[in-house]
Amino acid sequence: QVQLVESGGGLVQAGDSLRLSCAASGRTVSNVAMGWFRQAPGKEREFVATISWNGDRTYYGNSVKGRFTISRDNDKNTVYLQMNSLKPEDTGVYYCASAASKYIVVTWSLYEFWGQGTQVTVSS
Repeated sequence: QVQLVESGGGLVQAGDSLRLSCAASGRTVSNVAMGWFRQAPGKEREFVATISWNGDRTYYGNSVKGRFTISRDNDKNTVYLQMNSLKPEDTGVYYCASAASKYIVVTWSLYEFWGQGTQVTVSS
C-alpha cells in the first residue's frame, strides 16, 4: 500500500496563497499519476488537479485553472499544490491521491490510495 499524508492547510483571507504538500510512504509513487481533490461542507467531491508520473503533463478543474499549480518531486516522493488568489469558495478539505496509471486522471474512482485530507478555510 501507499500511505499519503497531506499538510499545509490553514485559515487564510481571500487573495492569499497556500502551498499544500502530499508526502507518500510505503512505496514510490514516481511511476504513477497523482491528483488533488477537494470537498466543501455538504457538497460532492470535486476534481482539482492531476499530474502525470514524470510531471510533464498537468490538468486542472475549471474553477481553479490559472490560480492553482500542481507539481511533484519524485526524489522526495512528494506532490505539491500551490494555491494563489484564494477565494472563499475554495474552502474545503483537500485530498491527494495516487492513481494506478501513469498519465493524468480526472475521475476519482480511478485513484487507488487517498490521504486523510487537510483543511483549507478562506475567509471573505
